[in-house]
Amino acid sequence: MTDAAHELAQVNIARLKAPLDSPRLKDFVDALDPVNAAADAAEGFVWRLQDDSGNATDVPFFGDDWLIVNLTVWRDADALTAFMYQGRHREMLARRREWFERLAEAVTTLWWVPAGHRPTVAEAESRLLHLRTHGPTPYAFTLRTSFPAGASTPVAGDVPEGLGCSA
Repeated sequence: MTDAAHELAQVNIARLKAPLDSPRLKDFVDALDPVNAAADAAEGFVWRLQDDSGNATDVPFFGDDWLIVNLTVWRDADALTAFMYQGRHREMLARRREWFERLAEAVTTLWWVPAGHRPTVAEAESRLLHLRTHGPTPYAFTLRTSFPAGASTPVAGDVPEGLGCSA
């Protein structure tokens, strides 16, 4: 169900196995522009974080130079999943273990934002840390365990300082 007053923000991060300019990551880097163009044109796509290069590979996350971030906003979870599991993006997902380390902590979270809001990296970091600390809640959740729009209030308890990403 779509709630026009809210949009779905999502963040996912990945730790690189090699530098972006290495031969090992060439296929990944070469696919960035086509995959981003497909996302931009996808039904229900609203916005994505990008720098001057047109992607977000240089945007710092958790202060870790080996992490890359994908931060987007979608109309709803149906639009997001329709894009994720088709075409070029699906091909990239199938190859992610070639390019990225497997991390023990959650690397993806979702949350509802007021329509028109564009989340910041700091907001995305906070939501991901919240999910890692509390599990899925209306404040930060997963595709498997989602919550309705407008229910995005934090649960009691602070996120511990320095709870970043570890290999």
